[in-house]
Amino acid sequence: MMYHLVLMNLFLMFTRLKEVTEASLTKPSLPESTAPGDIIIGGLFPIHEAVEDNTNLYSISPPQRSNCSGFSKRGLTQPLAMIHAVEVANRSPMLRNLNITLGYRIQDTCSDVTTTLWAVQDFTRSSSACDVAPNSSQGDKPTMAIIGTSSSEISIAVARELNLLLIPQISYASTAIILSDKSRFPAFMRTVPSDEHQTRAMVKLLKDRKWNWVGIITTDGDYGRSAMESFVDQAAQEGICVAFKEILPSSLADKQKLNTLINQIVNTILNNPKVKVVVSFAKSAQMKDLFKGLYGKVSFRRVWVASDSWSMSTDILEEVNLTDIGDVLGFTFKSRNATSFKQFLKDLQFEDEKNLNSFLKKFLEIPDVGNITVAVQKLLENTNPEIVFSIQLAVSSVAKAVAELCGKRQCKNSTDIYPWQLLEQMKNITIEMEGANYNFSTSGDIDLGYNVILWQENELKKTVKIAEYDIITGNFTYIRQNLSVFENVISKCSSSCQPGEFKKTAEGQHTCCYECINCSENYYSNNTDMVQCYSCETDEWSNSGSSECYPKTYVYFEWNNGLAIVLLTLAALGVLFLFLISALFIYQRNSPVVKAAGGPLCHLILVSLLGSFVSVVFFVGEPCHITCMVRQVVFGLSFTLCVSCILVKSLKILLAFQMNLELREHLTRLYKPYVIICICTGVQVIICTVWLILHRPYKDRVSNPKVILIKCNEGSNVAFGVMLAYIILLALVCFSFAYKGRKLPQKYNEAKFITFGMLIYLMACVIFIPVHVTTSGKYLPAVEMVVILISNYGILSCHFLPKCYIILFKKEHNTRDAFLKNVYEYASRSAENIRGLRESVYIISNPQLVAPENAPNVSAQK
Repeated sequence: MMYHLVLMNLFLMFTRLKEVTEASLTKPSLPESTAPGDIIIGGLFPIHEAVEDNTNLYSISPPQRSNCSGFSKRGLTQPLAMIHAVEVANRSPMLRNLNITLGYRIQDTCSDVTTTLWAVQDFTRSSSACDVAPNSSQGDKPTMAIIGTSSSEISIAVARELNLLLIPQISYASTAIILSDKSRFPAFMRTVPSDEHQTRAMVKLLKDRKWNWVGIITTDGDYGRSAMESFVDQAAQEGICVAFKEILPSSLADKQKLNTLINQIVNTILNNPKVKVVVSFAKSAQMKDLFKGLYGKVSFRRVWVASDSWSMSTDILEEVNLTDIGDVLGFTFKSRNATSFKQFLKDLQFEDEKNLNSFLKKFLEIPDVGNITVAVQKLLENTNPEIVFSIQLAVSSVAKAVAELCGKRQCKNSTDIYPWQLLEQMKNITIEMEGANYNFSTSGDIDLGYNVILWQENELKKTVKIAEYDIITGNFTYIRQNLSVFENVISKCSSSCQPGEFKKTAEGQHTCCYECINCSENYYSNNTDMVQCYSCETDEWSNSGSSECYPKTYVYFEWNNGLAIVLLTLAALGVLFLFLISALFIYQRNSPVVKAAGGPLCHLILVSLLGSFVSVVFFVGEPCHITCMVRQVVFGLSFTLCVSCILVKSLKILLAFQMNLELREHLTRLYKPYVIICICTGVQVIICTVWLILHRPYKDRVSNPKVILIKCNEGSNVAFGVMLAYIILLALVCFSFAYKGRKLPQKYNEAKFITFGMLIYLMACVIFIPVHVTTSGKYLPAVEMVVILISNYGILSCHFLPKCYIILFKKEHNTRDAFLKNVYEYASRSAENIRGLRESVYIISNPQLVAPENAPNVSAQK
């Protein structure tokens, strides 16, 4: 029982399959145009714009072909271009010499995938090996290649069908990127470039015009979505942002849905007033509806960048004015001279064209056509030279492959050549047209490049070519240089940031929407729309918001500085005084005052002061390593020598008037003036030597905001401090010794002047230390110079000027008698014995000043 049920089900299934097959085979075919030939080429063209929507959501009927609607004048020129190209090929020597002719079968796709697949089924049925008889009739000859279609979505569907038999498909307008994938579409070829090149050209155009805030309108299908994705990816790489993306249905059948989406897009465009540029990959009919929706609502002109899908469809302007929608920049395929085709249209005899009667008859029935003269004029107006050339190139490629293939074998019978053989031959051909050669790339494309056209409201010429785009170089060659219409078009989310500013994008926003922030100090930006500011070099500076950096000025204590001139003048005067005093002391070397001042020690003090004055010079001018080392060492050693000599003089005064005889005898034995001077100065030499060896001073640069300070770095502040501290220690000892002898004889009391001299130096040091620590800049050397000059002039004034005054103006006091009288007066006041006084005199001055044993009594002389 079970076995009989299975047999019954199989019988019913095969019976139903036979009925369906017979029904499909007996179904009347679509209107088509045909011409006989040895090699048959199929043609798929959108003679109608859409199909009638017969979909019933509540019932399912047997499959049937939909009726086409919306006769396309532009679509009709495409099969005519193929017919003209076939006729030209048949007249060419390459086919006539072989006695081979091309025939064709042209069907209407109605811009619909399903309708096109019905037509493909008709083409491929005769190409099946099981259906082809050795002596088949003309009508049953297999289709060896197919020209079409224009829509990428339809071409993808057709290519998948033709892959089964490897029938070559040569599209003249399908540009979807996916079709270049030969692993998925091995039989597909095209005479136009891929959309990858078109989107790259569009991005290049936007970048050149500095339009970085744009909108995109595309169709829902393989062509629209792949084009949009390619554009968005390449735009992002060039810093171009997409404000909105709107997708329209690929089918035009559902008018209600299309109108709803059109209204939505109109609102989106109106709500984005900063978007002045819109890129569209939509169909011409959709753009026509969109422009109608925008009519009267746009307050400013926009730029519409049109893809090849509608860039030549100037019939969009039938119901709107170009000034109402803006400017249209279109990308079209490169073309050649279409004069011969236009002449073909003019010579077209409608009543004699039996092969086209089904289509031409409908064309003549269009209300605005009516007669043959108008029909020809309409065809001429709707001729797209780019599409015509692309179709001619496709037919020529088939003719060339047939000629090369049939030159090696017999092609009269349908079994002598197979589609896959023709496909293989087409990959290696070179097409020659109008003196130029064309080849298919490894992706099956012919990369011609693009023309950029500008729509204009001109009855004679509705478009004008303004530039050409070269795919290889990726650059535009502008034919029309004056593009002032676009000069004032600014399509940016934010205004350009000027030099001196940088872009700051808020989190979550487009990178094209930003605010401009001033560069901070010592940073700059030298171009517009920079994403960051650059740091100035270490020897440069800039203010906030700067577009460039300025070289920092090198500063130091210059020779021509007013303060430097004053200090150097004082130093020079000090040196002059030293020479004058030295000359005076040498001249008066035997006088009591000079002898009382110390004799040779005075000249040693003058020499040391000379070195101290000279060291001032090394604090002025641009420092170098040598001057940095010399200036502190020269001052330190010179002033140490000076203070050491003064220390010896202080000690001598203390010994001269020390009344404790026992202590005086011990100190007298230790008193070796030059040994003491050498020891004190030697200690300073050791300090400076260690300093120079371990951490010597050096030239240093300190970078400030606008200047670079060139100064001397002391190397070791500890060593510098030890050197100064040692001089201060010697000065304190001198001060202590001299302070004890402050009540000595008034006219020759050196202790008082030493006290004042050391006090001046110590006060200068007390002032110098905090000032030196807290002061910086180029005037720091001036602080040291002032201290040195104060110290030198203090010693010069206290030690030598009083003596010079006595020598020059008080000569009566510069005698031995005056000196002895002053000493004895001091002795009588202090009630000390005369011998002690005589010994004091010997020590403080010279034994020659002491009276002999038989000298008369001073008191008596009085």
